[in-house]
Amino acid sequence: MNIKIFRNFSEIATLAPALKKDGRRLIPSDIGLIKNGSIVYNQEEILWVGPDSELPEDYKGIDSIDTTGKSCLPEIVDSHTHIVFGGDRAHEYSMRLNGATYEEIAAAGGGILNSMKGTNALSRSELLKLGQQRIRAIKSYGVGTIEIKSGYGLNFEKEYEISRIIHDLKNIVRPDVQIINTFMAAHAVPKEYASSYDYMKEVVLPLLDRLGEEQILDCVDIFHEKNYFSDEDVTSLFERAQRWNIPVKIHADEFNDNKGAILAAKYHALSADHLLSTGADGIAALKDSSTVATLLPGTGLFLGKTQANARAFLDAGVKVAIASDFNPGSCHCDNLLMVAALAAPIYKMNMAELWCAITLNAAHAVGIKSQGAIVPGLKPRFSIFNTDSIDRITYSWGKNLAI
Repeated sequence: MNIKIFRNFSEIATLAPALKKDGRRLIPSDIGLIKNGSIVYNQEEILWVGPDSELPEDYKGIDSIDTTGKSCLPEIVDSHTHIVFGGDRAHEYSMRLNGATYEEIAAAGGGILNSMKGTNALSRSELLKLGQQRIRAIKSYGVGTIEIKSGYGLNFEKEYEISRIIHDLKNIVRPDVQIINTFMAAHAVPKEYASSYDYMKEVVLPLLDRLGEEQILDCVDIFHEKNYFSDEDVTSLFERAQRWNIPVKIHADEFNDNKGAILAAKYHALSADHLLSTGADGIAALKDSSTVATLLPGTGLFLGKTQANARAFLDAGVKVAIASDFNPGSCHCDNLLMVAALAAPIYKMNMAELWCAITLNAAHAVGIKSQGAIVPGLKPRFSIFNTDSIDRITYSWGKNLAI
């Protein structure tokens, strides 16, 4: 069985009570804190967790790793990133600080279409190398599962290449890092297409069929927004994904309340992401669904926009996750833990809500139900920090305590 034991963690946040509540309506004690705790596990699952003083006799003779002075949490999951891209949009950030809006920058040739040019200018090997570098940086913060979206190729050949690059990255970095391969060719409409309908018909849907046959995709996503993709586009994509048994996600209600959250609930999406403008009807739809509301506070900060009304989602009983949205244009920050720590006081989240948002609920947002809490039977995926108090992790903004 190859049993392994961590002994004498100063603190373990198990999130066991949060798991029992399905990550909803959490109070501070739902963090499930154990002091001077130990964990017994094998390659497949956690076998035992509890105070070291209660370690079963059967395990006391097995070699163990002393973790005194360290803290342990369920593995951190970044459930929304766009890390396979080329080019740089630093000038756009300066334009934004000087008063230009997201839409004005896009009209001037910036935005997603700018990243499309930078991405198409790089070779497959160059993009693969950049992806590996970015994954290593993200892992260094304690993140062990990363969702990666395509969406900066925006033509059949390059989008296919990017999905294959993400698949290669998955194989290169496993098992240390788990990669979720999300198909998002429906990210923006290239100028050579007269409409989103034409682009969907000529590129997105045929490419989804090809990749569906190759069985390398974990999720399908779409940017549902005025001047991007419509209700009809979402319906056609989601119904095609259902044919291939691929779960769906949606960029929803970012600039306007387009009822994207309601669409997400209707199609049992794994997550609806952004949600800065979601109304009461969208929140009501999400609370009665399994769809995770994935909030992206770094994007709101980066764009200078009003943040999502996190408390409205949390108080309604919606499952809430936080992700980095690391990308070249609207959030050039790869440090999820720092983003979440900065957002917590703005969102008025308690500690259980905060940690659940980047572990348990974030795992569910990418379709993984086998991790997210430190309880027997779940996968032994942990994030370990070089501090004797979990409080210091979120207290120390920008300081990396991960091991």
